[in-house]
Amino acid sequence: MIGRRILLGTAALAPLARPALAQPGGRPVTLVVPFSPGGPTDLIARRLANSLGETLGQVVVVENRAGAGGNIGAELVARSAPDGQTVLFGTSGPLAINRMLYPGQAYDPAKDFAAIAPLGRIPNVLAVNAGVPAGNVQELIALSRRERLSYGSSGNGASSHLAGALFNSMAGTRIEHIPYRGTGPALNDLLAGHIAMVFTDVLTALPHVQGGRVRALGITTLERSPVLPDLPSVAEQGLPGYDASVFFGLVVAAATPAPLRERLRAALSAAVAQPETRGFLESQGMQIAPALTPEALTRLMASETERWARVIQEAGVRLE
Repeated sequence: MIGRRILLGTAALAPLARPALAQPGGRPVTLVVPFSPGGPTDLIARRLANSLGETLGQVVVVENRAGAGGNIGAELVARSAPDGQTVLFGTSGPLAINRMLYPGQAYDPAKDFAAIAPLGRIPNVLAVNAGVPAGNVQELIALSRRERLSYGSSGNGASSHLAGALFNSMAGTRIEHIPYRGTGPALNDLLAGHIAMVFTDVLTALPHVQGGRVRALGITTLERSPVLPDLPSVAEQGLPGYDASVFFGLVVAAATPAPLRERLRAALSAAVAQPETRGFLESQGMQIAPALTPEALTRLMASETERWARVIQEAGVRLE
């Protein structure tokens, strides 16, 4: 387990905890990240775990359980003891999208989890190779009707794939999807001009945009991103309602008692209120959720499940 479990929020931080939340001497809270160490989700979870350790006044352990698009870690939490000590740092995949992609998924997000609260969303950026003669979304759509274009993704069923499927559906285009084994190979082929465009997270795109190697055409949340405040959203450019962001939220096993869920929600709210924590999250492109409540996350999971199920069915998305 060495290398997979990191102790955060140690006893030295306990004096910073809010007295109403602190339970000194208890066993560690495990924050399960259903993806590999080192990625953006893992990075955000570890910083959040530090802040949760402070507000809870006890140790928080980050445990990576990667595999099956996040399903392995999610199932671990769904089947865990309902004592508030095992928490999933969930994303759009295991909390909403995977239900349609993995027919044999062994848990039901709507039945097997109790929501703590959403954390926020991170947008993707629609970016094209610098040589593509399109300066905005409408010009890209027009170009795609004259020329054969392709977009790369980090793999079948990934948010970068589904963002393109949604774009094709709403724009009436047929831009070809090229799946890669990760974001890096897709970006390499974009820079080399082998593909015309990608949908990738804002921080990954930023250095390439600033270096002039790619051109950002639109942000994929309804609102503009503070990281690229001058970049209009795709929705602003003739595709109203277009939203292909990744949401993040905390959930626990369904039978977890309400007082334990409320303790975690209050700790999350206090953590996000810390200026340093909030500043870090926003620096990662996170758009903090307006309401950190279980009701908000429950509604979000339901609406995202319905929306992406429709996109996946219409586009015939399959994992291969």
